[in-house]
Amino acid sequence: MGLIEWGTNLILDWISTYGYVGVMFLMALESACMPVPSEIVMPFAGYLVYAAGQPGYDGTVMTLLGVGLAGAIGCTIGSIAAYWVGMYAGRPLIVRYGKYFLIQEKHLLTAERWFEKYGDAATFISRLLPIIRTFISLPAGIGKMNFKKFVFYSFVGSLPWTLMLAYVGYALGPSWEDIMDTFEKFDILVVAGLVVIAVWYFKKFRDNNRKQTDENAAGTDQP
Repeated sequence: MGLIEWGTNLILDWISTYGYVGVMFLMALESACMPVPSEIVMPFAGYLVYAAGQPGYDGTVMTLLGVGLAGAIGCTIGSIAAYWVGMYAGRPLIVRYGKYFLIQEKHLLTAERWFEKYGDAATFISRLLPIIRTFISLPAGIGKMNFKKFVFYSFVGSLPWTLMLAYVGYALGPSWEDIMDTFEKFDILVVAGLVVIAVWYFKKFRDNNRKQTDENAAGTDQP
């Protein structure tokens, strides 16, 4: 058995045994920048919700809403841990020692660029994106983002992600492992949505600047 297969089986056993607590714990690890894939955790939890409705099932009984909330709470807890690491360790230590926790500098740089570009909203938007959603908490902590806003955006941004993945696992039933094919298609939709948001944001920013320029010009013309 390979290391990846062993790790996957460990994740599945943990969820099967501990239910909501298992989902919460694993998603906390994922958001704390640990190599725990939410694309396995949440769909399998969704599959267990499906399996609970089948004859002869005697395992952990959960609901889709409960699974989604447990995942989002776990994400928020893990994000808080990463936020504190960013705040107290600082960028130099993260870059120096992050490799021992599989934190690559390129991931940190990408997250930093997102945070610089979108500000506090990056914490919400990035929760819908693979990879970057895991690392955005570090620059938020480094930049000392308002903690209450960070927690709020982390939870609200994580909930659609966890609910979506859990629902896909539920809908696929025994074929829940096909989530990877579905996930690739979802990536395309997310990117398209972000392009629309970026265009809207740019247009609004440009219009506001133009309005401000016109107001300044009008004020200068006044005697």
